[in-house]
Amino acid sequence: SKVPDAQVMGDLDASVAWAKTQGADTGKLGITGFCWGGRMTWLYAAHNPSVKAGVAWYGRLVGERSALTPTHPVDAAARLAGPVLGLYGEKDPGIPLDSVERMKTALAAGSAAAKASQFVIYPDAPHAFHADYRPSYRQAAADDGWKRALEWFKVHGVG
Repeated sequence: SKVPDAQVMGDLDASVAWAKTQGADTGKLGITGFCWGGRMTWLYAAHNPSVKAGVAWYGRLVGERSALTPTHPVDAAARLAGPVLGLYGEKDPGIPLDSVERMKTALAAGSAAAKASQFVIYPDAPHAFHADYRPSYRQAAADDGWKRALEWFKVHGVG
């Protein structure tokens, strides 16, 4: 959280370039992340036109702008290169459902990929519901989310 978003985007670009030199098929580029990484998933899907799809696990969608975070997912939603599946908890105190609604509105006004993006809201699930080493873990939501993530990537040409 102390690294500028621009540096993260550059680091991810460098990772993709390295993977390509190692024989990876970057024509099937997907991204996923949890919490902070979920936020980066949305941003990277708007940054890199080669992203086929993303899965964001409870990544913040809105926030205060700063030198480190000049843009938030809601600001970049219209520019998504690949659709993103957002997996969120209904009881996440840090990501209120009204921010999900704001994101849905931004996506509806965007690219075809933005319009194809979807959300799944898990009832009674808190933040970090997939973290099996925390009290916030919710096995049913985690298992369902994982299945949905794999299917999302498959349907969108990542898997």
